[in-house]
Amino acid sequence: MFNFEDYAKSAFTVDNIIFGFDQGELKILLIKRGEPPYTNQWALPGNFVYPNEDLDAAAERVLGELTGLKDVYLEQVRTFGEVNRHPLGRVITVAYYSLVKIKGYNLKGTSPLSQKAKWVSIENATNLAFDHDQIFEACFRRLKRRVRTRPLGFELLPRKFTLTELQQLYEAILQPEKKIDKRNFRKKILSMKILVDLNEAQEGVAHRPAKLYKFDKKKYEKFVAEGFNFEI
Repeated sequence: MFNFEDYAKSAFTVDNIIFGFDQGELKILLIKRGEPPYTNQWALPGNFVYPNEDLDAAAERVLGELTGLKDVYLEQVRTFGEVNRHPLGRVITVAYYSLVKIKGYNLKGTSPLSQKAKWVSIENATNLAFDHDQIFEACFRRLKRRVRTRPLGFELLPRKFTLTELQQLYEAILQPEKKIDKRNFRKKILSMKILVDLNEAQEGVAHRPAKLYKFDKKKYEKFVAEGFNFEI
């Protein structure tokens, strides 16, 4: 006989995977847990969904409470529901991810669950609490697929950037699977006419100053909406 109460004993959480790019490195935002389970261990910013709360609202609230990040666009990736993934019982989590400019945010959590929040290079994002290694890998695979079908620099680069910085971003996401040829990359990206030459050069650098570009916002948004093939 069907008993609804038997099926209503699962809890729901949201976990946020926030990617950022800084000084040639792709990074991910982690928190150091201040409460059990996994006290003092690094984890993705995540927590339980209130009974009267929508999933998207919960993802935004939890991210703000644990890291101080507000008004971040979050995209739902997938659900993780292994029976024993949480030591306290049956907990199903919904993973979200986002891309942000690291310099645009100050980290300051307001929850005792988060002792500290910091940006960590993706190479060092290992041995995380719960099944967060698995969640991170799934979202990183999504990012690798996405970089081939839509431009990402607008979310991760400063307003003015060099072609080298743009290439470093793609290499940080695609390596070690693919080493990008400099000439082919520049030919491809310039042929898309998505960049605006600012007729400016870098300042205060030890090497020969490189030209600065910005994205053509209208063309960028068109590519985001329609997609494209960025195989190099």
